Amino acid sequence: MISITLPDGSQRQFDHPVSIFDIANDIGAGLARAALAGKVNDKLVDTSYLIEQDADVAIITDRDEEGLDIIRHSTSHLMAQAVKQLFPEAQVTIGPVIEDGFYYDFSYSEAFTPDDLTKIEQRMEEIVKQDLQVIREEMPRDAAIKLFREMGEEYKAQIIEDIPKDEILSVYRQGDFMDLCRGPHVPSTGKLKAFKLMKLAGAYWRGKSENEMLQRVYGTAWNDKKALKAYLHRLEEAEKRDHRKLARSLDLFHIQDEATGMIFWHDNGWRIFREVENYIRSVLRRNGYQEIRTPQVVDRTLWEKSGHWDKFSDMMFTTHSENRDYAIKPMNCPCHVQVFNQGLKSYRDLPLRMAEFGSCHRNEPSGTLHGLMRLRGFTQDDAHIFCTEDQIQSEVSTFIDLLQNVYADFGFNDIIIKLSTRPENRVGSDQVWDKSEHALEQALNAKGLQWDLQPGEGAFYGPKIEFSLKDCLGRVWQCGTIQVDFSMPGRLDATYVADDGSKQAPVMLHRAILGSLERFIGILIEEYAGAFPTWLAPKQVVVMGITDKQSDYVSKIAEDLAQQGFRADTDLRNEKIGFKIREHTLRRVPYLLVVGEREAQENTVAIRTRKGEDLGVMPLQAFAEVLNKDIARRGRTTTEE
Repeated sequence: MISITLPDGSQRQFDHPVSIFDIANDIGAGLARAALAGKVNDKLVDTSYLIEQDADVAIITDRDEEGLDIIRHSTSHLMAQAVKQLFPEAQVTIGPVIEDGFYYDFSYSEAFTPDDLTKIEQRMEEIVKQDLQVIREEMPRDAAIKLFREMGEEYKAQIIEDIPKDEILSVYRQGDFMDLCRGPHVPSTGKLKAFKLMKLAGAYWRGKSENEMLQRVYGTAWNDKKALKAYLHRLEEAEKRDHRKLARSLDLFHIQDEATGMIFWHDNGWRIFREVENYIRSVLRRNGYQEIRTPQVVDRTLWEKSGHWDKFSDMMFTTHSENRDYAIKPMNCPCHVQVFNQGLKSYRDLPLRMAEFGSCHRNEPSGTLHGLMRLRGFTQDDAHIFCTEDQIQSEVSTFIDLLQNVYADFGFNDIIIKLSTRPENRVGSDQVWDKSEHALEQALNAKGLQWDLQPGEGAFYGPKIEFSLKDCLGRVWQCGTIQVDFSMPGRLDATYVADDGSKQAPVMLHRAILGSLERFIGILIEEYAGAFPTWLAPKQVVVMGITDKQSDYVSKIAEDLAQQGFRADTDLRNEKIGFKIREHTLRRVPYLLVVGEREAQENTVAIRTRKGEDLGVMPLQAFAEVLNKDIARRGRTTTEE
C-alpha cells in the first residue's frame, strides 16, 4: 500500500502507483480539473508524475503562488510554439519566468513588429482552444543534442552541450512543438486563459555583447481574465505616474548623455532633495548619530584591504595620479572605519553611530539605468553602528523603531520584512553566525513583526534584514537594510578596549533607511503622482491676484509667508485667474491663495487646494496655522485624503 499524506494531515491509501492527477481526482473531480501540478515531498512535479512509495503530497492550482509561476512558464512555451508556427525559421533560445510574466528570446533574420505580436497572440489563443496535452519525456544528453540539431535549433543544442554528459534531460511536447525544460508545466494548453504580449526588446545571446543580438518578446500571464485586467490597469496607472515624465512637467530634474546616469537637479527637485535630506538629518541627530563626511576619491589600497576591490573593481570609476591608483568610492563603509580608528576607543564609547549622506558612484551598465531608480551617481543615507556583540539586538530593535517612524512620515505603512541568513561561502565561525542571526530574529519577534526567511541570502560577512515598501499600486521597493558585519572591522584594524582590558574588534552594523535618496525621491514622485504632501512640495503656496491692482498685496502675502519659513511664490502675470489656478493645480501646488479687491482691503486671503476644495476666506495668520498643521502631519495625513 502507498500512503499519501495531504497538507491538512489526512491520509489516503492506494494499492498501486498513483499520479498527482489520480490523487486530485480521488479527492474530488473539481480539484482534478483545477490541478496544474503537484508537490511531492516539497518538490514540484507535473500532474502526470507517478508516485510509487509513501509521500507528502500537495495539489497545486492557480490559487497557489507556485501555480502562477507554472502558468507563466507554460505560457512562455505557448508563445514559442506560436512563433515557430508563424515563423518556422526562427530559433528558440531561453524563456524564463520573470516578475509578473515571462519572456522568450528568438533568433530570427527579420525584426518582429507590434503587428507580429498581435498575430502571435492570436495564434496562442488558437492553440489554447485546441487544449493540447503537454507531455514530459526524458532522454540522454547526447540524444537531446542530436534531436535539437536535427530540428534546426542550434541554440538549444548549445545549451545542452554545457550540461554534464551523464545527465538525463527532460523535454516537453505539446502538439508540433518540443522544448527543453525541467518543468513542471500545466497538463494541457487549455489551462492558459489569461495572457498578453507586452513588448519587444533586444538581448545578446548569453548576455555577451560579442554574440548575436536576439529578439526578446515579453509577456504577462495570470490565473484569470480579472487578474490580467487588474494588472494592465496597474500598468496604465504606473505609466501616468512615471517619475521621468512627471519630472519634465513639474520641472524637477533632467538627465543627458554628457553625464550618463547622473542627475541635473532643477530648483524644484533640489528643494525636495534638501527637504528629505534635512528631515533624515534631524532624525539622526535625535537618535544619537554623529554626522561625518569622508573623501570621494580614495587610494586603491584601502579598497583592496577591505575586500571591495576583488568583488567590485569592475563597478568602480578609477583614476591615477603621481603613480598611485585611486577609486571614486562606490560605498562609504571602509571610510567610516577610518574615522572610527582615530583615537583609542573603549567599550564605554560603544555603540558609536556614524552617519553620512555619502555621494557614491558605480559604473553601472548603461542598459540598466532607469531615471532616478538606477543611477551611476547617487547619495546614500548611509550609517554604520560600531558595537559589541551583546549590543546587536538592542541596536537592531532601536533601528526598526526609527525606520518605521520615518516610513510613516513619508506615508508608507505597508512594510515587507525579510531576514537573510548565512550563505554557503562566508567568513566567521558558526558560533558567531548563530549569535548574530538569533539577535536579528529576536529583534523582529520582540516587535511582533511578520517576516519571511531567506535562507542563504545573507552577505558573506553577516546576516541582514531587508525592509521593502509596498506603494499605492502594490509595487514593492526594497529600501532599508541592516546588516551585521564581523569581517570588515578586523580587516581594517578597528579595535576597542573591552572591559577586561583586551583589544577586540567591534561588530559593524551597516544600515540605511531610504537607501539611495535619489531612488527614494523617484518612489515618492510615483507614489504621490507628483502631488507631494505639503511638507515635501517644492512650492507649498502660490499667491495670485485677480487683477494687477492687487500685485503689491500679493507680494506682501508671499513675503510674509516666506519669512515664516513657508515655500511661497507669486503669480503676477497678466492672465485670467482661472488660467492661473488651472496651471498651478496641474503643477500640484498644495495651496492656491487668491486675492481680489475685497481681500486686499480686509487683509484676508481666499484659499483653494489643488484638489479643488474651497477653504473659504481667512486672515493670513489663520491660514499659516492651517499650513503649519498640515506640514506637521507630514505624509501621515495629506490634503489629498
